[in-house]
Amino acid sequence: MSVKDDLADTIGLTGYAVESTGIGGVLKARVADFRVDEISTKISLDPRGRFTAANITLTNWETNRFIGKLAKACGISRNRIFFAGTKDKRAVTRQVFIIDAPQNKVASVEIPDVEIEILGRTHQKIGFGNHKGNRFTIVARGCCHPDGSPMTNEQALEKISEIEKSMEDELGVGLFPNWIGPQRFGAGRPVTPVVGRHVIADDWKSAVMSYICMEGDENEDVANFRKHVRENGITEEALEIIPHWLGFERDMLKHLIDNPEDWIGAFRKLPNNLQLMTVHSLQSVVFNKTVEARISEEIPLAKPIIGDIVGRIDDNGQLETSSLVTVEERTLDRISRNCQMGRLAVTAQLPGSAMQTPAGRFGEVESEVLNKMDLGNTTWNVEQIRRLTTKGTRRPLVTTFSDFQYEAVPVAGEETMGDKWVEGPKDGELWNPSGACIRFRFTLPSGSYATTLLREFMRTPLNQL
Repeated sequence: MSVKDDLADTIGLTGYAVESTGIGGVLKARVADFRVDEISTKISLDPRGRFTAANITLTNWETNRFIGKLAKACGISRNRIFFAGTKDKRAVTRQVFIIDAPQNKVASVEIPDVEIEILGRTHQKIGFGNHKGNRFTIVARGCCHPDGSPMTNEQALEKISEIEKSMEDELGVGLFPNWIGPQRFGAGRPVTPVVGRHVIADDWKSAVMSYICMEGDENEDVANFRKHVRENGITEEALEIIPHWLGFERDMLKHLIDNPEDWIGAFRKLPNNLQLMTVHSLQSVVFNKTVEARISEEIPLAKPIIGDIVGRIDDNGQLETSSLVTVEERTLDRISRNCQMGRLAVTAQLPGSAMQTPAGRFGEVESEVLNKMDLGNTTWNVEQIRRLTTKGTRRPLVTTFSDFQYEAVPVAGEETMGDKWVEGPKDGELWNPSGACIRFRFTLPSGSYATTLLREFMRTPLNQL
């Protein structure tokens, strides 16, 4: 069965670590099938601390929208809530939040499908990436062969073992390509890199209009609203038909109705971290396309070649960007050994205004990727909102996964399943409701994506992840 995947093409997620077929299947058939537990850095508690630290469990909440609700409930700006990373929406997620509000105020907050466990007071803020990693428990349901016929439990487990062994032979033990996953781009509607491209081009009208009305795989009410804006522009009527949960779009619309043509002001209605994510997600598309280009050129991901830029990997699995070095002929053997031991990793571009670039063959590959994306002459300077300017950085081509386990689990009752499962496979999808159900457990360092690891085993269109 040939499967076309426009989303994968858009965000550059089109290659695999090794040649194989997969187990097919679908993730998040029900919310409880996808569990994320953040492994947080130690929070130093102090009864006199300014902030409230809390472990918060969210069920089926998009992180930015939850923060808006929490801020409103606490009577504070959303910028006074700190966290280490956004998580998957259709999931059960548990992570630490630091909230600049009284402890009793936070404890009294009641929001549906939210559990708040107060840890205490602290002087300590946390920021993006300030966590050691995440533990995942994820069920893939409806596993099937490439022709769509159902797989048995035994066949699915055997295929997973085969791919794991092939990746180990190709990359090393516990390594997989460090792709940036679909949730970075807006699952179902990969709008963030589109907006980011307009931001770095200083085209604020296109940035705002793309965010408000770009088409996506969304429900009918949302699709009708976005279509209305595409056809009629910014109108009072759009405000009347906008679904209530599209808070950011509503804020942008209201601003433009009150301040016609103030496109930068409208863009600023997005939370600061989401503004930054638009530029970061464009960089991320470049990174993914660079990984795929290196695979296509048959250059190893985990083994350096002359001209590559490598960096040290710390105890939390993070790249130390301050110590990047270029591989030379005289250092190749030593650096190769350190890459094999996991101390160093080969890197690829997250482009910007002052990024270190490789020499030799891979340097040419990186330039070709930028030129094909019409980004070869981009300065990455954002004059109107300076904090969105990026110097660029590097990201490891491979990352680690550990504590990897998988087992067959019973089929769940249909009454517990979401709409996607009940409606059944659509054209171009690769799952079968009679197929095996496999539960995966594993741990990833922060910044790595569970969906891109499971993609290596499932080989399905991204809308199934």
